[in-house]
Amino acid sequence: MKKNRYTLTMLVENEPGVTARITGLFAGRGYNIETICGAPTANPKMSRITITTHTRPEILEQCMKQIKGLINVIKLRDMTGQKAVKREMALICVKALPENQDDIKALIQEFNGTMIDEGNQHFIFEVCGNEDTIDILLEKLSPFGIKKLARSGVLALYREP
Repeated sequence: MKKNRYTLTMLVENEPGVTARITGLFAGRGYNIETICGAPTANPKMSRITITTHTRPEILEQCMKQIKGLINVIKLRDMTGQKAVKREMALICVKALPENQDDIKALIQEFNGTMIDEGNQHFIFEVCGNEDTIDILLEKLSPFGIKKLARSGVLALYREP
């Protein structure tokens, strides 16, 4: 059966060990976490954790039931559909030889990136967008030589009605 990509977001108590219990639930049952992001919300007593995973629908349903059963989980939502705003941030270090610098700067501008560090033969910049946008940019930068890459993982919020 086909595996689909899912994005789950949960509001949890901002307590030590909560993230470990959630990731342990995934690992203990053989579920793979593709990306995970967690940070406190506007209320410092709560954190939001966003996880992306590839799995089958029936496995996701079982996983969600188990997550809901964890004592520190306040709310769990499947953010896979169109009703969610999803973004990811990437820091990219690309080889920038003098003959390629104008082309690379044009790409950075095209993708609304922000230059962070400009060396003689490298650029470090940040870019924010959905996963597909970042993947496309990385594909376009590949011929120049990507030296280093750090991606935040997906962040998601449900669209308000």
